[in-house]
Amino acid sequence: MKIDISDNKIELGEKSALKASEKIRQSIEKNNTANIILATGASQFETLKNLVKSEGIDWSSVNMFHLDEYVGLDMSHPASFRKYLKERFVDKVAPLKSVNFINADNWDDPQKECDRLNQIIKEHPIDVALIGIGENAHLAFNDPPADFDTTDPYIIVELDEACRNQQMNEGWFKNIEDVPRKAISMSINHILLSDEIVCSVPDERKAPAVKNSFEREITNLYPASVLQKHNNCTVFLDRESASLLSDSQP
Repeated sequence: MKIDISDNKIELGEKSALKASEKIRQSIEKNNTANIILATGASQFETLKNLVKSEGIDWSSVNMFHLDEYVGLDMSHPASFRKYLKERFVDKVAPLKSVNFINADNWDDPQKECDRLNQIIKEHPIDVALIGIGENAHLAFNDPPADFDTTDPYIIVELDEACRNQQMNEGWFKNIEDVPRKAISMSINHILLSDEIVCSVPDERKAPAVKNSFEREITNLYPASVLQKHNNCTVFLDRESASLLSDSQP
């Protein structure tokens, strides 16, 4: 794992998108295709804005997978991650080879949706995962104490209070009662199978999670700490999110 510190979130987004785009182009050149994971939330605004402007990517060779989604939330809801990715990524690039959203059609049986996605993603080894970390140091929707054991690619998870409060405070929901309590999330172990991980973490509110994840031992109480053992992960921070690190100089 490497840490890269930018002066601000705009620079962070430029650098993280450059890193991801280089890997996508390399994968297409080598394998004629690239398999990517995309995250959502405020941490990804600048990264995705720059990624869609990247030159020299044949998007028709790219299979996109969706990191997580709330159980029971319609795609028309402002907080829907499918809506987020459609508007900020899918609609802005040339038609992709495939778009693998966590589908709303099977909300009555979320395990059935996990099973469907698990069969697909097992046939598509991930070249690059674009992720963030939460205020509670979660990866995807794997809140602490995260499951570090399961090898299923997609799992059903319970959202803790800190996670639900973050979603409300970021403006995705009007009140805490509106925030769903369950989600389908990519598992920790499947994220770690990605050949390269690009982790974008801006903003001062993430500083405690950054410090706890990257200056402590690996523990499921700080799920993002597991990134320490990935040999090809770059964590992109800005000065605010890096402000509590022992050495926060870029």
